[in-house]
Amino acid sequence: MSDSNADAERNDSPATDNHPALLDCCGGLNNVDYSKMDLTLLEAFLKHIHVYDSRLCIAVIAILFNPLFWNVVARWEHRTRRLSGLFGSPYLACCCLGFVIILLNIYRSHSMTVAMKAQARWEVMERTEVFYAGIGLMVFGTLLVVSSFLALGFTGTFLGDYFGILMDEKVTGFPFNITENPMYWGSTANYLGLALIFSILFSPVVKYFHMCCPPVCQ
Repeated sequence: MSDSNADAERNDSPATDNHPALLDCCGGLNNVDYSKMDLTLLEAFLKHIHVYDSRLCIAVIAILFNPLFWNVVARWEHRTRRLSGLFGSPYLACCCLGFVIILLNIYRSHSMTVAMKAQARWEVMERTEVFYAGIGLMVFGTLLVVSSFLALGFTGTFLGDYFGILMDEKVTGFPFNITENPMYWGSTANYLGLALIFSILFSPVVKYFHMCCPPVCQ
C-alpha cells in the first residue's frame, strides 16, 4: 500500500475528525496495581467495627434469618395448607406463626443490642444532638409500627393472607397513605434510633460522668 493510500485511509477514519479514540483508564482494570490503593479511609472506618466479633455475627445472622424464615414458611403454607391442617384452623395456625415471629424479633432485637454494646464508640456520635435524633427516630418508627398493626390487625400483620385470611378491603389509611411498607420503615427507624441512643448511653464519657457524679437519690 502506498503512502498516499494510507494517508487517505487515515483521513477517512473517524479518529481524525477531532474526536480521538478514548483509551481505557490505566489500560484497563486488569492493569491496576491494587496494592498501591489508598485504603486509609476504609481502615479508619473498619477500626470502629469489629467485623469478626461473634456477637455481631449472631446479630447479622438473626437479621437475615428472620425474614427468610417467615417468607419460606408462609409460602409453604400457601401451597400446602399443612399448618392449617396441623392446627385444625387457619386462624390458629396464623396466630402460632405470628407468636414465633414475635419471639424471633425479640431475639433479633436482643442480639442487635448486645452487638451494639460490644462495638467501638465513635467520638463524633457522643453528642446530645445525636441522642435526641435517636429519640425522634424511635418515636417516628414506633408510630409507624403501632399504627400499621392497628390498621391490619394481628392476622393481617402476620401473613394472614397466606393462610387464606383476607381483609374485607385494601387498607389505604394512615400510615399506608404515606408509604407502602410502614412496618419495615418503622422497624428500620427504631433500630437506627436505638443505635444512636446507645452511642451516647454506653460511651466512655457517660460512664465516666456516672462514676464521678453518682446520683444523689439511691
